[in-house]
Amino acid sequence: MNPMSQVKAQRILALDILRGITIAGMILVNNPGSWSHIYAPLEHAEWIGLTPTDLIFPFFMFIMGISTYISLRKYQFEFGVAVAKKVLKRTIVIFLVGSGIVWLSNFCGTGNAFDFSHFRLLGVLQRLAICYGFVAITALLVKYKYILYLIIALLVGYFIILKFGNGFVYDETSVLSIVDCAVLGNAHIYNSSCIDPEGLLSTLPSIAHVLIGFMVGKMLFQVTTIQEKIERLFILGTILTFLGFLLSYGCPISKQIWSPTFVLVTCGLASSLLALLILIIDVKGFRQWSRFFESFGVNPLFIYVMADILSIMLNSIYISFRNETISLHGFVYKIILQPLLGDYLSSLVFALLFVGLNWSIGYILYKRKIYIKI
Repeated sequence: MNPMSQVKAQRILALDILRGITIAGMILVNNPGSWSHIYAPLEHAEWIGLTPTDLIFPFFMFIMGISTYISLRKYQFEFGVAVAKKVLKRTIVIFLVGSGIVWLSNFCGTGNAFDFSHFRLLGVLQRLAICYGFVAITALLVKYKYILYLIIALLVGYFIILKFGNGFVYDETSVLSIVDCAVLGNAHIYNSSCIDPEGLLSTLPSIAHVLIGFMVGKMLFQVTTIQEKIERLFILGTILTFLGFLLSYGCPISKQIWSPTFVLVTCGLASSLLALLILIIDVKGFRQWSRFFESFGVNPLFIYVMADILSIMLNSIYISFRNETISLHGFVYKIILQPLLGDYLSSLVFALLFVGLNWSIGYILYKRKIYIKI
């Protein structure tokens, strides 16, 4: 018997591994030793373009779409009070946790717990919450044959908004900037910049992004053999990636505005990578290397939140050294690492050490089979 056909309905480990890779990646790129000394692949594209770092967040959202499909299977995708309460509760909790991190950062920076004058209203976790809630409710209320049309409508509609709203230009005349400043206020968006990377209008293609992941989850469970799963993922990944790059001549790829082509390319690459991981891990059985990421993948949001809190603490707790006051972050980077490794390498090593710190906590939870849901 073909070994690929023997792996059927059991849990696909590669899903956890890809989720873990994205969480580890987000922690890595969000916590360099110095924001002035970062190797190019670990930086986001300034406006138009695509770097390896730009793939991390959209990969996680793609996997979140698949996970949403898996979690709703137990309810047979039928709308009811129990599932509606679960979706609403999780949406609110994730959104509030994201807002809590913003508050903690502001509080540690200003010392004023009641200063909301520059409180950022949206962010990574807030976007995840909105997309999850919308996709979950859509999956419970809308027939699947219409979800594809909804995805197309969201992406095409958003492109029209960008095209006729000067949305591909980074300045105050962009429709994205106008809407964010009008609704949220300039003081409540990312670094008071023109355009919030997790702004209001760009949430529309983000919802389409998670819906694509949801439909991929449906596709995976429509077939029984692992070989068919891999083939379908590779085919879909190739089509989406090619289509995204082809259309980028008229619709530039940009994470900052979450352009429709960005959605297509990143979902395509995520699909292909997932197929490759399933082949390597679930079929060939090469799993030893993946244990590191599995610790991140089984408690993804908890570890991401924990990393944010630890980062804030490292930058907020000061010690006295050689008659100077320096943060713990600054002490490790400037006093210990920089003299030994130089600017760029020490910045990377700091980020790797921080990933390792979070992994050690995640590994303890993993070994004790403690799964913390957010």
